[in-house]
Order: sequence, then C-alpha cells, then structure tokens
Amino acid sequence: MGTFCHSYYALFYSIHIRRCRSFSGTWKSLSRFSNSPRKGVDCRTRLSGGAKSGLGSGGVITGEVMEHVTINGSEVVVGDPQSLQSKISSIRIAGPQKLQVIADFDATLTKYWIDGRRGQSSHGLLQQGNPEFDEKRQKLYEYYHPLEFDPTIPLDRKAVLMEEWWGKTHALLIEGGLTYDAIKTSVANANIAFREGVIELFEFLEGKDIPILVFSAGLADIIEEVFRQKLHRSFKNVRIVSNRMEFDKNGQLVAFRGKTIHVLNKNEHALDMAGPVHDRIDNTNGEIEDNSSVKKRTNVLLLGDHIGDLGMSDGLDYETRISLGFLNDNIENSLESYQKAFDVVYLNDASMRGVLKLTSQLCPD
Repeated sequence: MGTFCHSYYALFYSIHIRRCRSFSGTWKSLSRFSNSPRKGVDCRTRLSGGAKSGLGSGGVITGEVMEHVTINGSEVVVGDPQSLQSKISSIRIAGPQKLQVIADFDATLTKYWIDGRRGQSSHGLLQQGNPEFDEKRQKLYEYYHPLEFDPTIPLDRKAVLMEEWWGKTHALLIEGGLTYDAIKTSVANANIAFREGVIELFEFLEGKDIPILVFSAGLADIIEEVFRQKLHRSFKNVRIVSNRMEFDKNGQLVAFRGKTIHVLNKNEHALDMAGPVHDRIDNTNGEIEDNSSVKKRTNVLLLGDHIGDLGMSDGLDYETRISLGFLNDNIENSLESYQKAFDVVYLNDASMRGVLKLTSQLCPD
C-alpha cells in the first residue's frame, strides 16, 4: 500500500487526512462536505478489523476496504489501492499510444451544482421555442423516465421502451420546428458549466494525441454548442458520440442521422451507429482517428457519474481500464456501491484537477 501512496498521492498532491479512531467493523465519520449547497452530509469509511488508528505509510489511512483522503480540497475514495496501482503501471508501460479516454457528458464533464442550483443537462436545457411541444416532451419524460430506472422491467423490454421514448422525442423536435438558432439561444440561457480543470485536461490529452470520446444519449448538436459557448475553443482529439441532427438551408431540423443512441446502448458500439456529420467540434485542427484506430487503443480511462456509465466501454476488448466516478449527490447512501464499482471516486461535485493529475501520471513526459 505504501508503493501506491508514493506513486499516486504523495508524488503529486499535498494530502490532508481527516483522522478518525478505528473500531473493528464499525463506521466512523471522517468529514463533512462544506462545499455542498445543501446541508452537509457525513462521509463514512469502514476500517477493517485489522486496521490501526492513525495514518498508514505515505500519509493515507490504513484500511482494507478503502482509502479516503482529501486532495487539493476534493474528497477522494479509492476502493482497492493495490489494484489501482497495478492498472496505473500497466497503462504507463503500454504508453499513450494505447490509451483512449471515454467520458460521459452531463454531471461528469459538467458541474452538478452551479451557484447553489442544480445544473441543467444538455437535453434538459433545450427550449424548442414552441411551448406546446416543450410540454409534450415533458410529458414523455414524466412517463418514460421512471421506467428507465424500474428494476422490475427486463433489460430487453427496457431497451425497446427507451428506443420508443427517444423516437417520440425526436419526432416532436422535428414536428415542432426546432431550429439551430433555438439551440444556440437555449445554451446561452442555460444553467450549465464545465468543471474546473476540464480545459487543462483536454489540452494535456491533445498534446499527447490521446482521443477523447464523449458519449451521450442526448443530442450531439447541443453538446457541441455547449463546448463552443462555454469553452470558446476546439480540440482536435475530441469526438462527440451522440444523436445527430440534420438541418435544412434555413436552419430547421428535418431529420436525425445514424441509428438512435439511448441510455442502454451508449457505448463503443455506438461509434459505428453515430452519424458522420461534424463528428468533432471543429474540423480545422486535423483529423481525429477513425473508428478502427480508436478501437486499437485497448487501455481506457473512463469517466462517469453513474454506475451504468461503466457500460460505455462495452464493445471494446480493452486490456486495462481505470474507472473514475463522480459521486455528486446522495453520498451517504451511494458511496459504498460507487467505491466497489469505480477504481477512484471523486465526491461532492469535485473539480477535474484530480483526474488531470492521475492522467499526467499515466502519460509522463
């Protein structure tokens, strides 16, 4: 465990540990989340029966279940430090030419909270400019959204329902006369923002020629507009894999390109399903790798905010995957499942700077 601490935490960060007394098989509160716009919640770490109170080597709490540290003001949980260290070593040895980054968009690249209010999703921010059709889309959401999370519905049946929901929503956007001007206005008025450190992370990966695949079950044209308006620049290595629109010469939506991408097929299979138009934010900086070249990059750094986002790497026969989860809300009830599912969990709507530090270790100069 000391090797892990030295090579990941101690090498890059100034670590502050909130100490706790250890009791065999019990839970003890480590900290309160002062950055949450709501009332603070306890984050608890379970120490194993053999753990001793105090700090392990390298400045990390010693325990068999997880490591919980505060890094540059962000709460970080690592479920299996030894496994993570092994994965880091494997990706470093293989080199950046074998690495790709797969990222969810909403509440992963973007903030969950903005000035004390819940940030909008790329799909939720859209105002069609036609109240009748905005209301119809909302009613579809109210009907289908509970079905998306209903554990009693078999997966194959749920996939049919999601395809149905997306199809009806897309039809309403066409019938209601959505224009690209309405997309630009919606983004300009939206409560949406990228996490601090996203630009620096993308710049680092661009410099290493590492592709970033941004997967979304939403609308690529909206996500690309969010990039334009909020980041004010493009990246040659970024590709948005999502549902794509086709507009006529007057800027009115007339069709969707490619097969429908929804929450249950949002993975590397979708690379071959997505429409070919404006696959990147800007076409002036050179060509991103084609699908076959991307799939040859068999080491993956995956970023998501839901356990289901782990499925984004489905369709890729990867060798090593490091999964990073952003647990933004309901921390006390969800922490245990997240730390079991993800290699690293960032708590309380953390910045992207921790991811940048980890990435710089995977691809050192």
